[in-house]
Amino acid sequence: MKVRRDSLHRPSGLLAIAIAIAAVVAAPPFALADPPPWAPAHGWRKKHDPYYEGYAGKKWEKDYGVVEGRCYREAAGAAIGGVVGGAIGSQVGGGDGRKIAVVLGAVLGAAVGARIGRDLDNADRACIGHALELSGDKRSVAWRAGEVQYLLTPVSGFERGGRPCRNYILAVTGAGKKKDSIKGAACRAGDGSWQVVS
Repeated sequence: MKVRRDSLHRPSGLLAIAIAIAAVVAAPPFALADPPPWAPAHGWRKKHDPYYEGYAGKKWEKDYGVVEGRCYREAAGAAIGGVVGGAIGSQVGGGDGRKIAVVLGAVLGAAVGARIGRDLDNADRACIGHALELSGDKRSVAWRAGEVQYLLTPVSGFERGGRPCRNYILAVTGAGKKKDSIKGAACRAGDGSWQVVS
C-alpha cells in the first residue's frame, strides 16, 4: 500500500496549530510592571511625562545618559556652556538655565587635581552633579575626559539642615596612574546644584 507523503504531515500541522492556540488562550493574564525610577522613559511615559525625576523630586528634561550608567560628557558640558566657577550655580538656578545638575566645591576639584594632575572642568562637574541627581544608590556612572576616566557611585543618602545629601565614591584613573578613589558627600541646593560638604 502506498501512502501519500503530504497526508502524513497535514494532521501533525493542524495539531501543532491547535496546541499553540490552546497555550495562548490558557496563559494567565499579566500586567506590565512600572519601570524603576532610574529607567529611561519609554512609550506612554515618554510622550506624556518625558522628564527624569531627580533625587529631591525635581524633574529634568534630559538625563545625558546617566540613567544608563554613562555620562555623555560633551553634551553635559554644552548644557552648562562657557560659565565658570560660582557662575555655574546662578545659571543652573536661573529660569531656562535648569538644564542639568552640577556639583560645586573647590574641595573635590583640588582632590582630583592633586591625585591625577588634572582639575575638574565644567563638563566633569555636570556629570558628577547629574549622576548625584539621577543615579540610584550603588549605580555607577562612567565618563572619560582625555586620558582620565571617572566612575562616580552614589552610595547612600542622608539629610543635613533640611537638605537632601548623598555619600559618593569617585574613582579616577589617569594616564599611567592606577585607580584612586575619593570618598565624599554632597548636598543639594534649591537651584539644582550639588555642593560638596566633605
